[in-house]
Amino acid sequence: MLAQELARLTGAKLCVDALVRRNQTPMLGGMGAHERERIMAGAIAVNPARAGRISGARVLLLDDVLTSGATTDACVFALKAAGAERAMIACFARVLDEALEHRAEKWEPVVRN
Repeated sequence: MLAQELARLTGAKLCVDALVRRNQTPMLGGMGAHERERIMAGAIAVNPARAGRISGARVLLLDDVLTSGATTDACVFALKAAGAERAMIACFARVLDEALEHRAEKWEPVVRN
């Protein structure tokens, strides 16, 4: 919906199926940045049916929440490999690295008397 509205407002061409997931990946919640990156490496590719639209294009990839950046990095890599002239990311919210580090740690309850 975000991409549809942005395309409508700017006149840009919308292509919601430009990228495909090559293989199933687990939910990334609770994982650290390095683990997310390892899991997402090679997991995203350009949809062969849309490759002609990507080659030479300037692409804006919209993300609602950018966490570690592993998924968007995989998307940008795939877009550039398919010949995109430029691939940019726009996100509407960003999870701070500090929040990821705390989430990856095991939390122990604190009991106070």
